[in-house]
Amino acid sequence: MHLLGISAFHGVAAAALLRDGTTLAAAAEERFSRRPRDSRFPSGAVAFCLREAGIDAEGVDVVVLHGKPVSRFMRDLEVHLACAPRAFRPFLRAAGAWMQETLRVPSIVSNALGGYGGPILYCEGHESHAANAFYGSPFPKAAILVCDDGGEWATTSLGRGEGRRIELLREMRYPHSLGLLLGAFSEACGFAPRAADPRLLEIAALGEPTYVDRIRDRLLDLREDGSFRVDLTCFNLPPNGRLTDARFEALFGPPREPGLPVGRRERDLARSVQDVVGEALLRIARHLHGLTGEENLVLSGETAVRAAADGRLAREGPFARLWIPPAPDDGGAALGAALHAWHGYLERDRNPGGGSAEAREGFLGPGFTEEEIGAVLDRVGAQSERLSWEDVPREAARLLAEGRIVGWFQGRMEFGPLPRGNRTVLADARRADLRERMNREVKYREPFRLCAAGVPFEEAAEYFEVRSGSFCAQVASTVRALRRRGAGVGGHDGARGTLDDGPGVPAVTHLDGSALAQVVRREENPPFHDLLQSFRTRTGCAVLLQSSLNLPGEPTVCTPLEAYRCFMRTEMDALVLGPFLLEKGKQRTLLEDPDWRRRFEEGG
Repeated sequence: MHLLGISAFHGVAAAALLRDGTTLAAAAEERFSRRPRDSRFPSGAVAFCLREAGIDAEGVDVVVLHGKPVSRFMRDLEVHLACAPRAFRPFLRAAGAWMQETLRVPSIVSNALGGYGGPILYCEGHESHAANAFYGSPFPKAAILVCDDGGEWATTSLGRGEGRRIELLREMRYPHSLGLLLGAFSEACGFAPRAADPRLLEIAALGEPTYVDRIRDRLLDLREDGSFRVDLTCFNLPPNGRLTDARFEALFGPPREPGLPVGRRERDLARSVQDVVGEALLRIARHLHGLTGEENLVLSGETAVRAAADGRLAREGPFARLWIPPAPDDGGAALGAALHAWHGYLERDRNPGGGSAEAREGFLGPGFTEEEIGAVLDRVGAQSERLSWEDVPREAARLLAEGRIVGWFQGRMEFGPLPRGNRTVLADARRADLRERMNREVKYREPFRLCAAGVPFEEAAEYFEVRSGSFCAQVASTVRALRRRGAGVGGHDGARGTLDDGPGVPAVTHLDGSALAQVVRREENPPFHDLLQSFRTRTGCAVLLQSSLNLPGEPTVCTPLEAYRCFMRTEMDALVLGPFLLEKGKQRTLLEDPDWRRRFEEGG
């Protein structure tokens, strides 16, 4: 039996396919359309899922959509009416989009699947998120916390899962939203007005919490149990071009203009709102622990994960173990909707932790054979060396130890927003200057941008402080953990880290002593684990700096051709594509379209 889960029309669009309850494939539409955070109907992702399963539309038994369009429309209608008459024009625009998209979901699904006429189910937004978090976790029972901008009405949901049953116990409702708060400060700092913009979190590590009291006194009424109310008079609701208004600007100043450097005010604003939202999530977690009595916690929703990324829930929270799914955003909710239908609607039993390592780690996208990769390299005229599989990690470790920046393309593409070792760019974590070079010459982005760390599970405790119970839940892949050994945060103040810095890992260490660490088990990702161990054998250090493999303004690469194009258009030194090693100095073929960077800078 095949269940197809779909997320579309808001947030990240994606598709996921289950066969008899086992996840076969899942991917975000942006990886195929090459449009970041593409929210359109995921035709490319759906087509991939069907190809991966070897079926067509006739083989799909049930389609399940994340979110209930009518409920969301009623919410938008009520909010716009409450803001009449100034919200009349925004409402007409929203209603037009709603009628063109969500009202036509059955016909859109039928057309995308080539004539599908089977049942279409709808799963409420936070139910999808809760299912994605709980059913994918290794826990037989757990408390559930979902927090995002708001799908239908709920913006924060507290629940409990046991066996195949999920129950959402309490909720906070739109427009009172921690995601709204984070989005407002993201806009004030000159970034996208959404909670998920990673730059807000990254500059928070460089700031001081000087605005905490002002936020608490003027914007957020936070209770001891974690319930809260937002002062809505400081926001434009519904958003009409800008999320914040004059009252907000009177408190915190006007938004940073594009092109201006990020200053002390922006860093302090980011740190302050991060601390406030982190405290709110911590209070909610304590209340949820008392409400359910559970020792395990699963998290989903971009706001929950982004706010939890400072590590406070792992370090200070009441739960012994944490789990965050690989795709905790609206894209992952496509998988959650399918899982909710399988276990909830169809009442099929669940086997906690019994799924495949690919599903558990989110390696659910397209993969490519050695022959397919070789054919691409031949077609573009790439100069490559075919290595034995045993030599692949050793040769990559050698280049990394020499200070090279290496692209790494192996196995199936990750499902979710973070690099997890299959489509990634790597460098020596002992050298802060390599982080600077990564941002400047490979990622073409702001110098304050942070990079994650990759570390073998068995070595992680040597470098990072994460509650031991969290390792089994893979929480370290998305939660910042305080650095335990090694000094030197050189590079944040312009100093360059060197190999003489000792055993520290300054390239992945933030100014506040934190790091975003992915803990890698060999049984779940053998190639990446072997690379980390080879690097340790050669250097004595088991940590590599990693960032997503993509060109600026584009999502993470999906295909070998996209990886090759990324390699040739950046100052990356080498690229490992499956068993093929490409070194930049040996390439003779120039890419077509050499002025791509000028068009990127112009917004083309």
